[in-house]
Amino acid sequence: MRLTSAIALLLFIWVPLAGALADDSDKPFAEAHIVLQLADGDEESQGRVLSVANNLIKHYGGPDFVDIEIVAYGPGISLLYPGSPNAERISSLLVNGVRFVGCGNTLSTIERKTGQRPELIPEAILVQTGVARLVERAADGFVVIRP
Repeated sequence: MRLTSAIALLLFIWVPLAGALADDSDKPFAEAHIVLQLADGDEESQGRVLSVANNLIKHYGGPDFVDIEIVAYGPGISLLYPGSPNAERISSLLVNGVRFVGCGNTLSTIERKTGQRPELIPEAILVQTGVARLVERAADGFVVIRP
């Protein structure tokens, strides 16, 4: 009887946890859920983040087997500007299901300083606070990496 109770308790804990990852993703077969942090605006850092995302897709055997999100804030937000030097690479990753998230607080700060709010690529997901998104994703079971 104790074994049955232990199994029931394990399922009670595990099923909601597994569901939390699956509910927010359109990749039910993903073996890994990864969020890449981008706070640097230089081309080398931005290129590195995009390379890491591409390498992860290859490592896991295709885009269906890894769930990747790139969160850009601070100077890193420039990755998501229309006409970015990395536009082709971003398009390729978008086709492979990588999500790009931009920080609304960063955009508001830029607007206060320059008088103009930057535009982001239409595919970008806008959140209020980029760093809070990282915290939320970590709580959801995502691995947070800063390449």
